[in-house]
Amino acid sequence: MKHRARRAATTTEKVYIMQQPSREQYQRYANALALVTICYNLVEGLMSVWMGASDETLALFGFGVDSFIEVVSAVGVWHMLRRIRANGGAARDEFEQRALRITGGAFYLLTVGLVATAAVNLYQQHRPETTFWGMVIALISISSMWVLIRYKVMVGTALNSPAILADAACSRACMYLSLVLMASSLGYALTGIGSLDAIGALLISWLSFKEGREAFGKAKGLACSCCCKH
Repeated sequence: MKHRARRAATTTEKVYIMQQPSREQYQRYANALALVTICYNLVEGLMSVWMGASDETLALFGFGVDSFIEVVSAVGVWHMLRRIRANGGAARDEFEQRALRITGGAFYLLTVGLVATAAVNLYQQHRPETTFWGMVIALISISSMWVLIRYKVMVGTALNSPAILADAACSRACMYLSLVLMASSLGYALTGIGSLDAIGALLISWLSFKEGREAFGKAKGLACSCCCKH
């Protein structure tokens, strides 16, 4: 009986090993996740900017612009994964450096624009027409980021890739932006206090500033501080 049980356990282990994806498959998964991130942020950015402008919701509009900036960052990650898969090189090339600097500069510009507009809105006591679409987009984004984070962590762990794990942590930062949008949109819907939209925009600007600083840090070859914190 013991011998049969041992043989059955050995057979089960062999089947499990055979079912495990290969390194090549995990690399394809990582490439697919990067492309999904690019496409998702494009759609999210378009919808958020459009609805934010239509409903005069600054937090949602700023969230949409942030999504467009994330597209540039995601393209850099996708290029990096292709380069590593092709030659295993660890050093960033000129394309990635340029993408990071563009991303960092765009985040800083977004920060300035959101702070200035939020200050004007607070002074004028501006009230958005509705924050319904802000809640809808935030809920979709939170769910989508959660799924992306889960699979990026799984693939990054399987490949022992700090780059993919760092990308997962930055997706987690995007989820925090979605939580801020949800809080400000829901708060306004429940209370009707117009300043909550501007406050939400200010919080998004603060997170955008941190992402901009992070992008410039990575462009200089520094460690990913935001990813370590989160």
